[in-house]
Amino acid sequence: MPVQRITESASRYDHLERMSTAELLQHMNTEDRTVPEAVAEVLPAIEALVDATVERMRRGGRLFYLGAGTSGRLGIVDASECPPTFGVPHGMVIGLIAGGDSAIRKAVEFAEDDREQGWKDLQEHNVGADDVVIGIAASGGTPYVIGALERCNAAGILTGGITCNPGSALATTAQHPIVVVVGPEFVTGSTRMKSGTAQKLVLNMISTSVMIQLGRVKGNRMVDMQLSNHKLIDRGTRMVMDGLGVDYATANALLKEYGSVRKAIESRKDQGQEQGQ
Repeated sequence: MPVQRITESASRYDHLERMSTAELLQHMNTEDRTVPEAVAEVLPAIEALVDATVERMRRGGRLFYLGAGTSGRLGIVDASECPPTFGVPHGMVIGLIAGGDSAIRKAVEFAEDDREQGWKDLQEHNVGADDVVIGIAASGGTPYVIGALERCNAAGILTGGITCNPGSALATTAQHPIVVVVGPEFVTGSTRMKSGTAQKLVLNMISTSVMIQLGRVKGNRMVDMQLSNHKLIDRGTRMVMDGLGVDYATANALLKEYGSVRKAIESRKDQGQEQGQ
């Protein structure tokens, strides 16, 4: 008997087309406010997956996100933000979507229904025993994701899952399931709404916690961020100012010389230690 999907259950609201803009926004906001509370209920599950992921990435493993549609796009967004935010190589966190890169902008029909393609996509990256594969599917039943996780489990690869339906295939297949029960969507079945928000919050928590534990944050600052625009150069300069107690011009010169906040701060401190010997 098919699992009853909470994400497909009827909205608590009806006759949406009759509502004013103010009513629509108020009701959506009311529903959205429940999402962080639902995420709070699964913090122990997120913690377990983060700790297991850190252990493998310290051995040189990588983190893969795998999804279709909105779920796949959210994984790609999170993966793509890790290099500029934390200064890690682009191949360290990888997002894969059913239908390939073209599906990021335009849906590829029936791509998510291919049970074998997810594993094939992972094999193109030589997925191995030290890697971690996290499947993302609000419904919890996406064949592209489930098939890949089953193959990963058989190959001894750590698997996680982010879904919004308890008892779903993803919740029972992933070794570390994270099941955020957000309830019915404002527009029935539109899981880009509360479910998507929940997935984004969880992905933020996973990648940020992992990177902090891998030493990519110092204090509360992104000391390894890429200096890819004027705003980030200014931010980095101010970090160096705070870290070394120097003026803006000096900090900016050091940042340009060493190319990163971490190196700029550590080099000046190393020079001070050498002079003190």
